[in-house]
Amino acid sequence: MKYKVFADDNYHYADEGERHKVGELRSAAAALAAAGKVVDKYLETAYHRGMTADELYMSYTTFGEDPFIVTDDPNCKFSAWDYAKERCREICGP
Repeated sequence: MKYKVFADDNYHYADEGERHKVGELRSAAAALAAAGKVVDKYLETAYHRGMTADELYMSYTTFGEDPFIVTDDPNCKFSAWDYAKERCREICGP
């Protein structure tokens, strides 16, 4: 089974011209890791000391990339926004 990971640009919502292919992977675990890495990369560059989780999350949902996985595997689910919300709490604290 193949897992294709793509990323849309939150700043250009619904503009498929801003979409790019992250990769084509052979396992759900690899696809989930690749999608998470896209989000983490943005959060690492956008974060600055003193920023709240809400501020970082708003920055991500406005300017970050929104990765998603295309597969026939019904068990491979990824929500970039849910992942980002959790990572923002981990990075910034409650």
